[in-house]
Amino acid sequence: MGQLTTHVLDTLRGQPAAGMQVRLYRLDEGHTTFLKTLRLNADGRADAPLLAQEEFRAGRYRLVFAVAAYFKACGVDLPDPPFLDEVPLDFGVADAAGHYHVPLLATPWTYSTYRGS
Repeated sequence: MGQLTTHVLDTLRGQPAAGMQVRLYRLDEGHTTFLKTLRLNADGRADAPLLAQEEFRAGRYRLVFAVAAYFKACGVDLPDPPFLDEVPLDFGVADAAGHYHVPLLATPWTYSTYRGS
């Protein structure tokens, strides 16, 4: 069965982004459905798959990472408003039987992502 997972690396400090808040949405034609909010664990990962088995299906999704709030909580001096606040990543799931891993590498000024394994 397929699943959706994520993790975040704080590349400013060279460590997992423990405690970062992440929200997950499903994007249907003209409609956005909120699915869940979670906090990343000490390894910068969710404790369980975000979606798995029958709740994981093909379609479009959005992960929203609370980057500025995380860095502020870590004591990083950010401008007001911060350059990056929340980082939304929209992605598609073509095969719900697959493992879709969506990592984020982030600093207060840049981010990158890729389909991981």
